[in-house]
Amino acid sequence: MNTKQLISEAVALPVEERALVVDSLLRSLNQPESEIDKKWATEATHRLAQLRSGGVAAIPGEEVFGSVWKRFEK
Repeated sequence: MNTKQLISEAVALPVEERALVVDSLLRSLNQPESEIDKKWATEATHRLAQLRSGGVAAIPGEEVFGSVWKRFEK
């Protein structure tokens, strides 16, 4: 399997599995600082639970980036 095929298959995975692949690849490049990573993992888990429970609403990326670009236009 070549790199292009690997990427194509990875992109087809469900979002949580893609996140796991990305995390694994990044960890292979940068050795994690365990205490900081534990805090971020806890925060990410908390945020995911909030999204799934309906406690917070997701904002489409286009809307977020549009807002950011508007700030820079001033």
